[in-house]
Amino acid sequence: MTLLAVLRHLAFAAGLALVSALVVAAMISARVMDVPNTRSAHARPTPKGGGVGVVVAFMLGVTMLYGYADFARLADAYFRGVILAALAIAVVAFLDDLRDWPFVVKLAAQALAALAAAGSGLYVRSVNLPYLGAVDLGLLGLAATIGWIVFATNAMNFIDGLNGLAAGTALVAAGFLAVLSAQQDAWFAYFAALLLAGGLVGFLPFNFPRARIFLGDVGSQFCGFMLAVLGIAAARFERVEMSFVLVPCLLSGVLFDVAFTLVRRLLAGQRITEAHRGHLYQVAQRAGMDARGVAMLHWGFAALGGVVCLVFVRAPSAAKPVLPLLLLIPQLLWLGVVVARARRAGIARW
Repeated sequence: MTLLAVLRHLAFAAGLALVSALVVAAMISARVMDVPNTRSAHARPTPKGGGVGVVVAFMLGVTMLYGYADFARLADAYFRGVILAALAIAVVAFLDDLRDWPFVVKLAAQALAALAAAGSGLYVRSVNLPYLGAVDLGLLGLAATIGWIVFATNAMNFIDGLNGLAAGTALVAAGFLAVLSAQQDAWFAYFAALLLAGGLVGFLPFNFPRARIFLGDVGSQFCGFMLAVLGIAAARFERVEMSFVLVPCLLSGVLFDVAFTLVRRLLAGQRITEAHRGHLYQVAQRAGMDARGVAMLHWGFAALGGVVCLVFVRAPSAAKPVLPLLLLIPQLLWLGVVVARARRAGIARW
């Protein structure tokens, strides 16, 4: 890809960022308010639904991509399944922002969207493992794809509790994924990641460091769903062994926080569907850590994951199983810091 092509693509993404910003400004005026409660990190009613700007910018961009960039198109069945499922997720999540539906309704919508995407044929059929080569997964691949999409969609939704945390993390992940996809000539994944990044660039100044509007479920679930689907596309990188770990590496901070919190609550006999303030990032903020610093730390986790991914794609087979595990080290250090701060702050029950 030439430098001129890259500049054109960046200019297009910048145009989408402007579209996103205009829609976000309109959503601020619409005043769909998030009224604080005992679980909230904010103290004043604040508009929500800023993710509508991300969704509109992405859908506009992907429509133009489908119409004019033949080399970056998926097969029609894949494209329809993914885009219609993403749009359905966004619509249901926006209605949830308005009406605050029960978790089971959101989970059902996410499962149906995952089924639609996987049912279109975009699922992991096989994995390319060091020394073993391609290993056919059969129906296990279909089940793993659906489970991954639902989990990643919820993970981004759960992590959206501090200004800039979810949007900034998704932006960093999308930026690195665009670079990785271009290196593998995976042009749909490249453009989709770039379009998502453009929408997030338009939103983030309204949300960080001071929040004039929140991303809302419409934004966090849409970002989680698209990154999950792009993770499935990345799993098909033919020239990279174990490429299914690329997006999990980019989202390592998010996935660790959510997985640890779910396991801890299960072991404590707590209901995992019940709203709470026990995520690591929430405990850190409650224990007195600066919320902006916590958000930026998670951007750093995503950036570190991106660097590991850039090394990973060029690493020899023997190193590939080890590199993703290295990302557990900063997560375990972060866990130790949060536990220590919580104890000093007297937060006995998370």
